[in-house]
Amino acid sequence: MKIYATDLTAKKERGEKITMLTAYDYPTAKILDEAGIDAILVGDSLGMAVYGDENTLNVTVDDIIRHTKAVTKGAKKSLVIADMPFCSYQISPEEAAQNAARLVREGGAQAVKLEGGSEFAEAIKLILKCQIPVMGHLGLTPQSVYKFGGYKMQGKNADDADRIIKEAKLLEKLGVFSIVLECVPDTLAKKIMEELSIPVIGIGAGSNCDGQVQVINDILGLTENLPRHAKKYADIAEEIQKAVAGYKKDVMGVKVYADN
Repeated sequence: MKIYATDLTAKKERGEKITMLTAYDYPTAKILDEAGIDAILVGDSLGMAVYGDENTLNVTVDDIIRHTKAVTKGAKKSLVIADMPFCSYQISPEEAAQNAARLVREGGAQAVKLEGGSEFAEAIKLILKCQIPVMGHLGLTPQSVYKFGGYKMQGKNADDADRIIKEAKLLEKLGVFSIVLECVPDTLAKKIMEELSIPVIGIGAGSNCDGQVQVINDILGLTENLPRHAKKYADIAEEIQKAVAGYKKDVMGVKVYADN
């Protein structure tokens, strides 16, 4: 059966863990969908994972739409969430709602995700008014990499932790269906998870969250510098190298597979 945003809340209520991974193309999305992954995020991480950028800031709404269209063709059951990229929602609530609508109408997304809290409350309200489910994102927000001075753990001191807790509660009150909590101490993640009725999905936030999300390239061994919070479950890069080497050997030896 198709998974919707409301199903993630139901999983939290039942005490079931939520699985979420990124995908950027049709074949990967199809594999994740058939493997039973609850939610697939078409993340702005594609800037780094697909295009080789240093950060996520070059990704555009058109980029996300293009990749979301491919992912939704492969994901028949998983909830497909599209990231709202840098400056697609920060300029004005009206522009935020228009861009979110494009991700749904043109890309086929069933929900959108955006970074930040109270500063984007009006944008979130307007997107929700358009009947588009919204996922929040707190802690380390990659679109703020220049503000943070790099990809650093957030919420380590009491004031910062209190701020993140307040922002999480505000997002819940606004009506987001879930929150991604990135790179915060596990004790803080546990506290937020216990105080919210909506699912808290962690990445680099310990194992006490309602679920986890990771970048598909990281867990498949396609990333050169693996983040500390990621685990490599396969070495697909090595397997591809072996396959290509075998192909090259056959071509150089003029060996073809046409014996039949």
